[in-house]
Amino acid sequence: MPAPDVPLIEVRGVSKDYHSLRPLRIEQLTLSPGDSVALLGFDQQMAQVLVDLLMGTTVPDAGEVRVLGAVTTTIPDGQAWLRLLDDFGLLSERAVLVDQLTAEHNLAMPFSLDLKGMSADARRDVLALAEEVGLTTEDLARPAGALGAVARLRIRLGRALALRPRILLAEHPNASLSPDDTPAFAADFSRIISTRGVATLVVTADPAFARAVASQVLTLQPRTGALTPSSGWRRWF
Repeated sequence: MPAPDVPLIEVRGVSKDYHSLRPLRIEQLTLSPGDSVALLGFDQQMAQVLVDLLMGTTVPDAGEVRVLGAVTTTIPDGQAWLRLLDDFGLLSERAVLVDQLTAEHNLAMPFSLDLKGMSADARRDVLALAEEVGLTTEDLARPAGALGAVARLRIRLGRALALRPRILLAEHPNASLSPDDTPAFAADFSRIISTRGVATLVVTADPAFARAVASQVLTLQPRTGALTPSSGWRRWF
């Protein structure tokens, strides 16, 4: 475990070609314990490239990504990489839900893959997690494929937080939500990350959502890779 004053994530001078108009460039980005940061200016593909770099799934063409003090290019093997992933929670459409299973079973997956019977401890954890992220008893009993966008997003949020990660990464989390549904989810998201004290990096195309869920909002300048502060009052609160 790194020293308390060591940032959880440090990105310096990173460039990554992903066969788009220009490579992803990040001049500097730091995420420290307790931070809540939102990034604007990333499309969906660019957001996925950034998240993969931060989680060590890919490595930069130039520059350096440090996670918990370790440079991602020096991860020695698959076991070390899996240990690194234990510190991350990922809120993303890439986190597949099994539509035929109930929301309860989908939410239970981080705790147990036994679909025939759930232990009392696992059920207790699932019910507590469901309450935290705003899933109702009725939601839990329904197949995930029969639920609306808000409930499906809440399942994904619950799974991302289930194992109490130190870092939560969110890829365009509100992209599937209607404007009417977004404020309530933003309020719950902000409450949960504040209560848990989890460091959070949210990539979104919605400036109002960004200001609602993060204390720091940065906008990417794609030509240079600079992340410039965005000003403005938080909406909805």
